[in-house]
Amino acid sequence: MDSITIALAQLNPTVGDIAGNLEKLRAARQTAADKGADLIMSTELFISGYQPEDLVMKPAFLAACEKVVEALAKDTADGGPGVIVGFPRQGEAGRHNSVAVLDAGQIIAIRDKVDLPNYGEFDEKRVFVPGEMPGPVNFRGVRIGIPICEDIWGELGVCETLAESGAELLLSPNGSPYYRGKVDVRHQVALKQVIETGLPLVYLNTLGGQDELVYDGGSFGFNADRSLAFQMPQFAEEIALSKWRRGADGWIIETGEMAALPIGEASDYHACVLGFADYVNKNGFKSVVLGLSGGIDSALCAAIAVDALGAERVHCVMLPYRYTSEDSLKDAADCAKALGCRYDIVPIEEPVTGFMSALADMFEGTEEGITEENLQSRTRGTILMAISNKFGAMVVTTGNKSEMSVGYATLYGDMNGGFNPIKDLYKMQVYGVSAWRNGARPDGMLGPERDVIPQNIIDKKPSAELRPNQTDQDSLPPYPALDDILECLVEREMSVEAIVARGHDVETVHRIEHLLYIAEYKRRQSAPGVKITKKNFGRDRRYPITNRFRDR
Repeated sequence: MDSITIALAQLNPTVGDIAGNLEKLRAARQTAADKGADLIMSTELFISGYQPEDLVMKPAFLAACEKVVEALAKDTADGGPGVIVGFPRQGEAGRHNSVAVLDAGQIIAIRDKVDLPNYGEFDEKRVFVPGEMPGPVNFRGVRIGIPICEDIWGELGVCETLAESGAELLLSPNGSPYYRGKVDVRHQVALKQVIETGLPLVYLNTLGGQDELVYDGGSFGFNADRSLAFQMPQFAEEIALSKWRRGADGWIIETGEMAALPIGEASDYHACVLGFADYVNKNGFKSVVLGLSGGIDSALCAAIAVDALGAERVHCVMLPYRYTSEDSLKDAADCAKALGCRYDIVPIEEPVTGFMSALADMFEGTEEGITEENLQSRTRGTILMAISNKFGAMVVTTGNKSEMSVGYATLYGDMNGGFNPIKDLYKMQVYGVSAWRNGARPDGMLGPERDVIPQNIIDKKPSAELRPNQTDQDSLPPYPALDDILECLVEREMSVEAIVARGHDVETVHRIEHLLYIAEYKRRQSAPGVKITKKNFGRDRRYPITNRFRDR
């Protein structure tokens, strides 16, 4: 063959929905056939969905995955496009993260992932065994190397082995989760392999939210001369054609689409919306409910929810107490009106008074303080959970990463809920993303055009309003300083000495470090939320709850 057309299926599978994923790929193959493709490629572990985690330890699950791969292979007897499909399989040596190449009604080749990642959000060495070093697959006379995800990221030399054993081009199925700036990182990883092997490379990435991870797509291809041949969009399903021709020096990808990719706050917002939408929809929730306080965090969560689900599926509830300001009441109402979603007011004065009355004898002679403040939060949490139980709406949790880092959240109160779309956004990132969304309505969003968060919410000092004249900065450093300290401690694992050298007060850094450690038990009980930064709480950062270490 002197030319070949390869369809790239950047699709959104669902973990465990083996039949649904099969039908999605069958539909994509038909689309590819209609467009004249010779081969269609899917992403890493497409049939099972990615990441399947301990599902692959169930023999019945592996058998079901292999059965549909065999069924898909029979489809290719129709003379249409061949298929590269990712699936987990049971081999003689153990369980493998594999791809099968299907053509002419048969499975013509199977290749297993060699380099199994075991860092951050990945734990593949626990559930898979590595495959042997692969050779290329002969597909209709074209020798194709298929390095699977980490096989191009790691240092085992998988791509070099493929090149040395005769591969003419590299097609890499991936499951690479989002964090800001990840596309540039992937480009550099791919370019390194292009330079070292002298071969063109396609990087096909999966799409969709899976628990706290978001796979953003953004697939692309590089030619052997290091030029970017095509760039697919992020955060959207697409079946793209890559057209190849054999030149004097090997295979060349003809220039294709160059999608404009969102950057900075725009990409973070897209990730929050996609992760939230897929969590709600894939888990079968018909609607969501959240407490709309008049503050920036709940306002941003409401905007994300409306953009992800549509206003008709979002219910906002204001839960005022005696310390709730008139500004907050107005701002919450204005926000719900701007978003077009249902808005109700449920005062909590009577239930809080009831709790206080029930505890009056026991609390007699003590001073009011954080216990009474937490009662307000827990009353709100109980009411939201009651609404959830009655109407089947999932409660949205609205705390940001700055608060969760230092424990400024109440267990069984404002931490109640099923999912938190801004869990991995620091407070200053919340402000940045909110301002960006107010000025733009991204493609694919279901909410209003712009100005979805009243400006007064963005401008006013943040406050939990649990006591008179309270602001967050009564007990915390200014958020720009707090967020910098936290990023140094969490993402960069920097020493206190190094953080102080950036201009921070040593006692403040010590205090924030202490708060970070003692809040671990709360974070273990928090709802999942979208991963945005390079190191989120949960998969990426696994600290002990019982921990006496302090960097002194």
